[in-house]
This record gives sequence, structure tokens and C-alpha cells, in this order.
Amino acid sequence: MSVVISPSILAGNFLNLQESFDIINSSEAEWVHVDVMDGVFVPNISFGFPVLKAVSAYCTKFIDVHLMIEQPNRYFSMLQEAGAQGLSIHFEGNQHLHRDLAEIQRLGMKAGLALNPQTSLDTVKELLPSIDHLLLMSVNPGFGGQKFIEDTVKKVAQASALRDSLALNFTIQVDGGVNLDNCVRLKSAGADNLVAGSAVFKSTNPQETIAKLKTSI
Repeated sequence: MSVVISPSILAGNFLNLQESFDIINSSEAEWVHVDVMDGVFVPNISFGFPVLKAVSAYCTKFIDVHLMIEQPNRYFSMLQEAGAQGLSIHFEGNQHLHRDLAEIQRLGMKAGLALNPQTSLDTVKELLPSIDHLLLMSVNPGFGGQKFIEDTVKKVAQASALRDSLALNFTIQVDGGVNLDNCVRLKSAGADNLVAGSAVFKSTNPQETIAKLKTSI
């Protein structure tokens, strides 16, 4: 079974991001995952508008932006203008989620809802009809290279069953510690989209790793 692979540029070569994007552009990946962090919502700071604008001009893949910031709605228009094609916002700590998800879609972007590992699917059931994809964090957000939380596989299966029971068609994305050892279990559980950072950029052949993540069964 094939899934969408979204390499996370947070694990790329910060001294030569163009090299990292050349790898992505020449691979079978369909998306690229860009983490935007403000040092408040999570204890880390990453990319801003100038980097995103340069990325969107150079990268040939779908620009998938994961917002780990306070009051993300302040930046939706600027992110869209900088080239974001999809925005994921967190359930945790954000208010007016129905309105924010609708605004993302109004601006022509895919709307994603991100959940931290400890957040139950039951708490977001009413939001699911409003989203294009559900981003399940399989590590605690803020830093790359963390160990995969095994309970995520069960959570993916629960999300897939909930999607079927509600007759919805949002996709299920998993982010954090995804690698060749767990990708098959995630896909079997119902994941449609896998974010992979260290597994891709720390491998000896990133393009081959992306292909294996995509096609392993």
C-alpha cells in the first residue's frame, strides 16, 4: 500500500537547505513538511516567512506547514502568501478552532488539525468534519529525532475507525519518529501520510529511503 511521504525539513542540512530540497525534489515524496515554531507553544524556534517563501519558490512538492505557535490565526494570510499550501494547527492551546479551520480553507489551503500524543480523539470528534487531514503527533512536539511513541499505532487505528463511522474522508498523517521499522504498522492501521525527518536525512540514500517508506507493505 502506497502512502504520501512528507520529508521534514527540520532534519535537513541547515548549512545547505538547497541540498536538502534537491533531495526532496528528486524523490518520490509528494509533500514537504515545514515546522514553524515560536519558542512559546514549544521550546524551540524554527523557520519564518523568508525561509518559507524561498522554499515555496524552489520546492516542487506540496508545501505542508505545521504550526506550533501561539495564536496561529494571526499569520494565516501571510503564510498563504509565502507559499503554504496546507496548514496544520494544534487543538491544544488554540481557541475558535472551527473558525480557524474554515479560514485556512477559505484562503485556499488544506486545513489540518494536529493532536499531541496525550490528546484523546474523543475531544476533537466535533471538529473532524471541518478538516482535510488529522495530524497525529507520535512524539511530543518541538524537536526532531525523538523516539516514536508506540501507542500511536493504536491511535491511528482508532482515528481510521472513527473516520469510517462518521463517513468522513480526511486523511490521517503521522509525525514523529517515523521510520522503516514502524511505517508498515502505521499504514496497516490506516495512516495515509507519513512525516519522516531523521529517517530520511540521516540515511545513506534518502531517495531510496523515501521510496521504501512509500511502498513497504
